[in-house]
Amino acid sequence: MTLMKKLVIASNNAGKLREITQLLVPLNIEMIAQSSLGIGEAEEPHCTFIENALAKARHASKQSGLPALADDSGICLEALNGAPGVQSAYFAGKPSNDANNNTHILKMLKEHGNGNRFAHYYCCIVLVRRHDDPQPLIAEGIWQGAILKKPRGENGFGYDPIFMDSKTGKSGAELPLEIKNKISHRGQAMRKMLLLIENLPKD
Repeated sequence: MTLMKKLVIASNNAGKLREITQLLVPLNIEMIAQSSLGIGEAEEPHCTFIENALAKARHASKQSGLPALADDSGICLEALNGAPGVQSAYFAGKPSNDANNNTHILKMLKEHGNGNRFAHYYCCIVLVRRHDDPQPLIAEGIWQGAILKKPRGENGFGYDPIFMDSKTGKSGAELPLEIKNKISHRGQAMRKMLLLIENLPKD
């Protein structure tokens, strides 16, 4: 499918790495977590997912000298005007803690009190062939749903226990990984990315 033999995954999030690795299996190339190369997290100072994903991919590629793929994603709530958005990982403060983030969102929605629990997950995936790649590959996905009143399920990570998929009625944490990857924001974005990679020049 591509001349790339190795690809650095620019994330230290175990949940993301697990999902991304499974979604990239069709590439049949060696996937390397940036942490195994001693590469730390990149700065994410931007207000958009795409800029942060680009920053992470370029950072990992520059440090490794290899092509790199990065994901920047988060959850956006209508009642909170799109928050937490790019701040999803640290919504309840640093260091990142999934349980604290979920509790914080439930508390804010309760305080907001208008009953609007509509939400969506958003994902932007970027692949750079080198750190200064002028034509990065970019793909996005959106997963529609709503925020539950209490956590459900034992799978997934992040906000999955309190995010209910609008079609199945199940929380992200109640879905097996194989099913989640078919419908999630990350799964949608990755399928688009695989098509972009397939169409890269082979020379």
